[in-house]
Amino acid sequence: MARKSSNKKSLFKRIAVGLGKVCLWFIVFSLIWVLAYRFINPPITFLMVQRNWERKADSKQPRMRSKWVKFEDISDNMKRAAVSAEDQLFLKHMGFDIKAIEKAYKSNEKKGKKQKKIRGGSTISQQTAKNVFLWPGRSYVRKAFEAYFTLLIEVLWSKERILEVYLNVIEMGDGIYGAEAASQLYYGHSCTKMSKREAALLAACFPNPIRWNPNKATRYIKHRQYLIMRNMRRLGPLDF
Repeated sequence: MARKSSNKKSLFKRIAVGLGKVCLWFIVFSLIWVLAYRFINPPITFLMVQRNWERKADSKQPRMRSKWVKFEDISDNMKRAAVSAEDQLFLKHMGFDIKAIEKAYKSNEKKGKKQKKIRGGSTISQQTAKNVFLWPGRSYVRKAFEAYFTLLIEVLWSKERILEVYLNVIEMGDGIYGAEAASQLYYGHSCTKMSKREAALLAACFPNPIRWNPNKATRYIKHRQYLIMRNMRRLGPLDF
């Protein structure tokens, strides 16, 4: 009996040591990864890969339009529209808007599981972490990783870098990623020249870029555009 007990303790110890090593290597790897992307632009995201697999499954040609634009070259209107639409406390929080999360949770609880519209409480930092470092989907495991990477980028990146990466990798249409590719497609010019109305209209489509198109704006999208422009006036210039 003593030998069996000793063997069990030895097994648990080996498992614990193994898990500890895995966790340590993950932390080291993730720190290097996040630090590298502070200076290197992410070449591709898991969502881009998934979307191309979905196109292939539908017998369509792969499609990925994306062109990186430096932070200073992105129109201030686009930056302000994104913050006004998605995360008005972006410059003040450390990655999480607790009040927005609580509000989203209560709203979704009231609507119930049968409702199709789910309200989100993710900040721009959370969306950036999700888009750059994680796979698409909804699960508690992915949410935990999202929180971890959100904290890392808030600590290791500047707010300018977070917003720059966000506006260069987020999905803005079928096979369209980033403000530059979207502006070229929808408006025929660089995102550097984007007007307030154009930026607000594009930001109005952020929640569902596959379904919503700035060139075919519905009454609902135009109303969102109006609200975003109103928020942009309230927000004023972004003080980084």
